[in-house]
Amino acid sequence: MLLKKISLGFIVLVAPVLMAKAQTKVNYEVSFIEPQAHYVAVKMHIAGLTKAYVDVKMPVWAPGSYLIREFSKNVEGFAATSGMKVLKTEKIKKNTWRVYTSNSNAVDVNYSVYAFEPSVRTAFIDASHAFLSPTGIFMYPDNQLALPSTVKVIPFEGWNKVSTGLEPVAGQQFTYTAKNYDILFDSPIEVGNQDVFEFTAAGVKHEVAMYGGGNYNVERLKVDMAKIVEQATAIYGENPNKHYTFIVHNFSRGGGGLEHLNSTVLGASRDDYASEEGYKGFLSLVAHEYHHLWNVKRLRPVALGPFDYENENYTTNLWVAEGFTAYYENKFMLRAGFLNPGEFVNTLTKAVNDLMNTPGSRVQSAAMSSFDAWIKYYRPDENSNNSGVSYYSKGEVVGLLMDLEIANATKGKYSLDDVMKAMYEQCKMKGKGYTDAEFKAMVEKISGVSFTNFWDMYVNGTQPIEYAKYLGYAGIKVTDENDHSVVYMGIANRKVDGHLIVISVGRNTSAWDGGVNAGDEVISVDGVAAEQVIGKMAVITSKKVGDVVTVKVKRDGIDKDIKVKLKANRNVRLVAKVDPDRTDAQLAVFKKWSTGSVK
Repeated sequence: MLLKKISLGFIVLVAPVLMAKAQTKVNYEVSFIEPQAHYVAVKMHIAGLTKAYVDVKMPVWAPGSYLIREFSKNVEGFAATSGMKVLKTEKIKKNTWRVYTSNSNAVDVNYSVYAFEPSVRTAFIDASHAFLSPTGIFMYPDNQLALPSTVKVIPFEGWNKVSTGLEPVAGQQFTYTAKNYDILFDSPIEVGNQDVFEFTAAGVKHEVAMYGGGNYNVERLKVDMAKIVEQATAIYGENPNKHYTFIVHNFSRGGGGLEHLNSTVLGASRDDYASEEGYKGFLSLVAHEYHHLWNVKRLRPVALGPFDYENENYTTNLWVAEGFTAYYENKFMLRAGFLNPGEFVNTLTKAVNDLMNTPGSRVQSAAMSSFDAWIKYYRPDENSNNSGVSYYSKGEVVGLLMDLEIANATKGKYSLDDVMKAMYEQCKMKGKGYTDAEFKAMVEKISGVSFTNFWDMYVNGTQPIEYAKYLGYAGIKVTDENDHSVVYMGIANRKVDGHLIVISVGRNTSAWDGGVNAGDEVISVDGVAAEQVIGKMAVITSKKVGDVVTVKVKRDGIDKDIKVKLKANRNVRLVAKVDPDRTDAQLAVFKKWSTGSVK
């Protein structure tokens, strides 16, 4: 995401056309006058001005979350002064304000931001804490993204901690510096009384800031999070940070994460740490977001940096950036000892199973899913499952297939691990991201075989997954244990105030062909109450393929009888078992694939 050498020993992305004048300086001061009402006050001091006006802009999206979010909608009270003089300002675009300097070389821009959207990618402030997601808080001078800046945080009364990946300014409490806006916008800030603990792993100091409480065990987390860090670092041979910050928001029900250059923000459920499933779920999230430290932040598609903060940044490679990261979280969990080999195999088999049961996987390719992230992924509707596929889920399966193909082609000598490391080093050496062609070329170089057909089928195409072939390389037998003679209605439903409401209809299913709609309230099937039929499948299981049933629905307040001809269930239910008689070649593939070892 960034393009110039920094002290991290890596690259920061800064477009040459945006190189700023050296004399211009920007400082911010953030304070919280009314946190209970969800406001932060921002003072932006710009010095070294020489023109009659300066335009300041608010980003419209947050890197890592591919959706135009229009952060400027939350800005209020925009005003500017120079000394005691009030300056003329005007809004000239949806995210741009013009400040007339009146021949002053320094101006103070003041504005407030309303922040009340709880997620890992948006700012949130209340009486207990403030989470500042920088792209929704800080404006920047137009065409000067290369400018350094400082940020002084003034915590609200009673708050005493600030957690961020930004570099602190020596001798100035709660004051931080960023070498350019790519770094500032990539460094979230947590302010409040969060529980903070530290651990060191891979030679790097890690800070964990826990907001919201929870039944977590600090000492256990220190040990187990360190294991994840060590396993991720082992693939790439180096950890590019001097320090790293986890900001964890614990809610009654929480989830999700967003990666940053030397930090991440995680959403978790505060009471889930005590259960094995909940604890492993949290560690999987840690593994996913930590892998982004390399994959996407440094090993990145060429389109993802330098960033245009005002428009969409299109790439066809989110299936690598996000999908492979979803795949690797399973590897890290296995190698860190949190999954056994059987659980590892079953987890990935389920990923294949779920993808194959997604009708949209036969409509949209992994590459196009990536490109269309801006209009599809964050805007799902009742037909999304039919019309598209997630680049997370498709990329995870493509990563699995590619990994096994490489290990098989090289007789267990190499795997996708070697491709990822080589691509990381290539991006580091060239100081820029990769193209799809470059990634494919590296896969072919490491494996020694052509991947053109693979790309045509699974990256740019929508061919069915040859799961038996690929998992068979590792001596894993996969069978479909679904009974395809059983009829299948093909609707998903939800109970709303005691009524059974259709929320989606599967493509080419019985209900799809018959004309059942999302939003319909199902009253009955062949005269039997809907709850008995849809919940327990009593009527449906007594029918056979080709039978016609009458589905009574209420649509827009009007009862309607729909004739539905029942079709077979074409979904799969994949079950995987490691073959006890696998060959030495299959064992070599399995070891390299799962553990990274060639022994």
